[in-house]
Amino acid sequence: MTLSVRKVAAVAVLGAALTGCGGGPSGPRQGAGQARLAGPAASGPATASTQASPSPSASPSPLPGAPAKVPVLTPGANGLTPVFERTRQRSEKTVALTFDADMTSDQGPRAASGERFDNPGLIDTLRRLKVPSTVFMTGRWAEEYPDQAKSIGTDPNFEIANHSYSHHAFKSPCYGLPALDYEAARADVERAFAAFGKAGAVNTVPYFRFPGGCYDDQALKALAPAKVTAVQWDVVSGDAFAKDPDAVAEQVLAGVKPGSVVVMHCTRSAAPVTEQAIQKIVPELRKRGFRFVKVSELMGK
Repeated sequence: MTLSVRKVAAVAVLGAALTGCGGGPSGPRQGAGQARLAGPAASGPATASTQASPSPSASPSPLPGAPAKVPVLTPGANGLTPVFERTRQRSEKTVALTFDADMTSDQGPRAASGERFDNPGLIDTLRRLKVPSTVFMTGRWAEEYPDQAKSIGTDPNFEIANHSYSHHAFKSPCYGLPALDYEAARADVERAFAAFGKAGAVNTVPYFRFPGGCYDDQALKALAPAKVTAVQWDVVSGDAFAKDPDAVAEQVLAGVKPGSVVVMHCTRSAAPVTEQAIQKIVPELRKRGFRFVKVSELMGK
């Protein structure tokens, strides 16, 4: 796989990666394309990148053993990869909590020296609270933590979606992330799915989240052969490098609406208060009448 890599410090890359995935503590996603609602209420100009069909359709999973059919969006104009941000369903109080399990392809030495890119306590808390969730996992994360990838990927409470293999950018600039060449995009996605399968994960779905949330029409075209639906978000948790779980919880609670997709992280070293925030977010949203669902259920509404 050919990569065009920008030279940045390792710590800066991780910071940029996590900040990019969540859009920072506040504000929009830098460099991201216009994400859209599923359905005729889609926002943004009617360009080639905003023509995803409003009607989800069933699609076979990329990996054997996964759910036979899950809803996906049909390709947009010129066959571009469709993008889902939140459901158009406004009457039912459903919300999808999503967790990015980030690890770049070159962070093995840092993991070997003791840095933790996983967060098993968070996963245990989601299980204990019975919160269905979607984990957007990089292939490199699955390789580093195969037992955890298998545990998540065989638990019906969870589904694993693709966050690329390398966590390199599909559009540049993107928070200083190294950039994939156009030809390498599909191979990077397929390599991640292969890593999930090698780890023994079967609850995989044909959804993809762009590293940093950054994409444009060229990225959507490059990704099209992988036959995935790109999934963005409409609520930024701000958990990346946060130290105050109450602040993270307040930001999520202030942003959630019926049909929302919340982006958080499953990376202990760089999002250390996510588990604590979840313990505040979940009971409060349930008190408000919300029901937690995976992205696949949300997309099907």
